[in-house]
Amino acid sequence: MASQSDKDWADKIQEALDKWGLASTLHMASAHKVPEKVFEIVQAYNSERELIYITIAGRSNGLSGVVAANSVHPVIACPPFKDKDDMAVNIQSTLQMPSDAPVMTVLDPSNVAAACARIAGLVNDEMQELVQERIDEVKESFEK
Repeated sequence: MASQSDKDWADKIQEALDKWGLASTLHMASAHKVPEKVFEIVQAYNSERELIYITIAGRSNGLSGVVAANSVHPVIACPPFKDKDDMAVNIQSTLQMPSDAPVMTVLDPSNVAAACARIAGLVNDEMQELVQERIDEVKESFEK
């Protein structure tokens, strides 16, 4: 997350990741204020095999682009918003990334966790089974 003000949003994402049984580590580092810390974190994780970044930054979202441009892992931005007006004003800084800084954007904390589960399922059969079970549950809920 880019700042302490993003903590509530991070907690929502953490709760959703926990439901999937996905481990996570929370870091706070602003790409604008402490870019050296962002680079340090990304470089430390570049040697890991299975990792997905979820970046949490609003307003001027430099964090997502900086992480994506320097990491070998996928980056999903899940920017925090107070309300729909806040989202409408600030979403462009997340959607418009520079070239060679591939950032996917998912707005809902539950959906970002589900996206991570699907990505993890590419190399983890148990996670893929959990994803399939969830899909089946959703489908069954419409049959009732």
